[in-house]
Amino acid sequence: METFYLFLVIFLFILAIFDLSVGVSNDAVNFLNSAIGSKAASFRVIMSVAVIGIFVGAALSNGMMDIARHGIYQPQYFYFSEIMCIVLAVMLTDVVLLDVFNSLGMPTSTTVSLVFELLGGTVALSLIKIYNSDGALQFGDLLNTDKAFTVILAIFLSVAIAFTFGAVVQYISRLIFTFNYKKHANYFIGIFGGLAATAILYFMLIKGLKESPFLEGELKTAIYSHTNEVVWGAFIFFTILMQVLHWLKVNVFKVVILLGTFALALAFAGNDLVNFIGVPLVGYSSYMDLLAQNGATTPDTFLMDSLLEPAKTPWYFLVGAGLVMVIALVTSKKAHAVIKTSVDLARQSDGSENFGTSPVARVLVRTCNNISRTVLSVIPPRTKDWIDSRFNNNEIILEDKASFDLVRASVNVVLSGLLIAVGTSLKLPLSTTYVAFMVAMGSSLADRAWGRESAVYRITGVLSVIGGWFITAGAAFTICFLAALVIYLGGIAAMVGVVALAAYMLVRNQILYKKKLKKEAMQEEVDSTISKLRETTDKREALSLFREHSRGELCNVLNFASDTFSRSVRGFMDENLRELRKVMAAIEEEKNYLKQVKRVGTLGVTQLEHDIAIDKGLYYYQGNDFASEIVYSIRRLTEPSKEHVDNHFSPLSDVQKADFGKMTDLIVSFLNRSAEMIESNDYHRMEDMVNESADLFAKLTLLKKEELKRIQGQTGSTKVSMVYLNMVREAQNVVSFTANLLKVSRKFQKE
Repeated sequence: METFYLFLVIFLFILAIFDLSVGVSNDAVNFLNSAIGSKAASFRVIMSVAVIGIFVGAALSNGMMDIARHGIYQPQYFYFSEIMCIVLAVMLTDVVLLDVFNSLGMPTSTTVSLVFELLGGTVALSLIKIYNSDGALQFGDLLNTDKAFTVILAIFLSVAIAFTFGAVVQYISRLIFTFNYKKHANYFIGIFGGLAATAILYFMLIKGLKESPFLEGELKTAIYSHTNEVVWGAFIFFTILMQVLHWLKVNVFKVVILLGTFALALAFAGNDLVNFIGVPLVGYSSYMDLLAQNGATTPDTFLMDSLLEPAKTPWYFLVGAGLVMVIALVTSKKAHAVIKTSVDLARQSDGSENFGTSPVARVLVRTCNNISRTVLSVIPPRTKDWIDSRFNNNEIILEDKASFDLVRASVNVVLSGLLIAVGTSLKLPLSTTYVAFMVAMGSSLADRAWGRESAVYRITGVLSVIGGWFITAGAAFTICFLAALVIYLGGIAAMVGVVALAAYMLVRNQILYKKKLKKEAMQEEVDSTISKLRETTDKREALSLFREHSRGELCNVLNFASDTFSRSVRGFMDENLRELRKVMAAIEEEKNYLKQVKRVGTLGVTQLEHDIAIDKGLYYYQGNDFASEIVYSIRRLTEPSKEHVDNHFSPLSDVQKADFGKMTDLIVSFLNRSAEMIESNDYHRMEDMVNESADLFAKLTLLKKEELKRIQGQTGSTKVSMVYLNMVREAQNVVSFTANLLKVSRKFQKE
């Protein structure tokens, strides 16, 4: 049995490696979004600073490991076998849950997930122990409910406090510096830099290093008994230093951002490391305690009183964890996806939005607009004009391809660190994820980044992320509760099954994530075209870019139409409901993507010469309309087919399958050759393609007539005939719209 538990401990550490990878991918947004969003330095420099901060923080990790040892459950009432059941369920749940959020590109709290997983696993085992004890044990004996309540309270505190302070501090900072911060930096940069650097130092001392075993003795006593003197001395020193750096032409904002990034990364690694390796270390420590008994007790009779003692984590575990976190941060694409979500929600400019709209967001936007109008009506005009002049977005100074400026990035990192430090000193377990994200959202709101065209999308995004945080708690508790119950009651067989299910979920998430990457690659191409169009001043170059973009997009639509048309028809003929559902989902994604593509057209037209814009712009919009109609036609073909199959109605007859099957092959071939013509920009066979479209249309009309004869002769099912006629009609639409698309594409591409 000891050998079995040895393999289980090894497996826990393997899971810890995965957990470190997915955990860092999710929490990277806490300390990277401001530096990356503002382009405070090159990506390599930013990552280097974060890597050093993570490694130092992991090596100097504090005593937070105790939360996994006795923060939730009361270990003196649990046997070794029961503790191992809980820790295995926690690790399996944590790895899968965080990977799901990473794949979705949604930031969540690793602290909340750990606490509620421990709570879920403990409740599952507690119910069994209470039942078996005939009332001798109660929940109050077995678990610490106060801790869970404190974390739930901290969620609300983190969201409300961070958002409010982020908005207020950023508003004041913008009034001081404006968007043209270089003009006003001479007067305030020293004080601002001194305050920022002092706040970062305070954050590192209070949050990052206070419990570190490397900060002991007289030095620690001197620092923490004279905190006020240290803070004031640091403020004077850093104020002078920052002013001197400014005189030496050093951008103080960039210095502050990199210092803040380092501090947040250090604190993250030092304090959140327990979320990833704390539970496996409980398993390891418990196993070593069992071995120390020299066979005097068994796993089912050995009570884990030893877990009440403070954690003593070997240094090599901390260093190893730091290495894994560093590698994960540098190599993880999912980390970049999570960062992108936060940066896109906070960016200053308009652009493609990752989220749709929601009724709640629309109500909030409408309500805030009404409140804003009421407040503005009582503000004196001169005051209002002065405030508007301080928020003149036309003067904004952005680094190359930055989403927001250095002033806002500085406020984000400094305020995030300061709020976390204050929360820690007040013994409030504020989530670093919640604070960092909500400060960024509050500062973007104060900066007027959420305009009339984007506010409803941004608010929906923020609400989606916040909703995900609450889902994290519920899902972590429920999944771990069930996993612990199944493992405990089912034994080794159930354990193998749960592990296999977790592995399946991880593989499935990876497959879905790869599909998502393909979609994001298409969106990045659109964004790249937008950037090029904005940057170019040459009208001919703009037209060339516009034409190249149009060819690529129309070609993609026709290839998509060819694939989905074929899959839809074959799925209906084979009565494959799953395939028809996949086609419908793909069409919905394509419809949303086409909406984003049209934005490029609007921007492209503005970059063209006046006469060309009127002429070519018309053809471009017509081409987009025809492309959209092709997709909508396939949707109108697929939806009734899916409903027909879903209701288990009669299938197509053999004659109908044979006739429409032949036409499907001809239409797919026509779509593919149309895509090739647009891609090659060679229209010398244009007349042949137009004639072919007319011939296909006529053949489809004959199919209609033959079906009407069958209906008149009362042969076959009426429901089948209705679906069949709909398929023929929409197939005709696809052919007609494709021919029209070729015509306007040739006119648009013609010199």
